[in-house]
Amino acid sequence: MKYENKPSKFTWEGLGNIGEGRKNLGPDMPVLIYRLFQYTLKDILSREYDEVTASSLYRAAGHMAGTELAKNVLDLSGDFDYFIANLTNKLKELKIGVLRIDKADLDSLSFTLTVSEDLDCSGLPISGETVCDYDEGFIAGILETYSSRQFIVKEIDCWSTGDRTCRFSAIPK
Repeated sequence: MKYENKPSKFTWEGLGNIGEGRKNLGPDMPVLIYRLFQYTLKDILSREYDEVTASSLYRAAGHMAGTELAKNVLDLSGDFDYFIANLTNKLKELKIGVLRIDKADLDSLSFTLTVSEDLDCSGLPISGETVCDYDEGFIAGILETYSSRQFIVKEIDCWSTGDRTCRFSAIPK
């Protein structure tokens, strides 16, 4: 992709001082508005490029977000159980979703995990397709930042395929 060869302009500090800037409205916003932004942007990217490219760009953005969140919000100093407990608490606190580890093989670093009540798709109509490209990248970025290993994360169940939670497999690259 073209963007991979260009330096990122993103900085955590560039997110600004939300408390100062939103003294009356505060830091929260409805999921409806998040999805309005996400799905209209993905529609434009799909029409400007194609659906495969739009999904790839969403994965890349999710990866960057997961990496930055892990570096700036999570405590990465503990063992795996501590890391997962911290991650689970932060995802819930930030209202991103409810994380559960279904399977974990620490020897091979392979995981199956679910995220319920997630921002991206919980409550969507059934389309028969997985839609959480951003989440795939987000989870990969978090796992990679913690473990210093690259991961392939793939959504295997999704609310929009008829499941009531999103399930992901994560394996080392």
